[in-house]
Amino acid sequence: MDLDHTLIALADPTRRAILQRLSRGEARVTELAAPFHMSLNSVSKHIRVLERAELVRRRVSGREHFLTFNPAPMESAAEWMGADDAVAAAKEKSKPPTKRSKK
Repeated sequence: MDLDHTLIALADPTRRAILQRLSRGEARVTELAAPFHMSLNSVSKHIRVLERAELVRRRVSGREHFLTFNPAPMESAAEWMGADDAVAAAKEKSKPPTKRSKK
């Protein structure tokens, strides 16, 4: 899993909407494309970005393509972001106290 690919994939609202729909269960590509005011080709490009980030998995059955959500890359990204918060908190604790002005 590549964190850069995950963050790039999550940066677009259309791709986040696709992931939100897939979080409820498997869907055909045509079902995913229906709510968007764009061509099937455009939606397919968004899906390819999600596949490159390994956020979705594709299953082919005959002519139908089914997609499912893979949460592992998002979990890895969340862990990375949580680790960043821990580093920031540690830095804050290590700062010397600021002087208060006397009134």
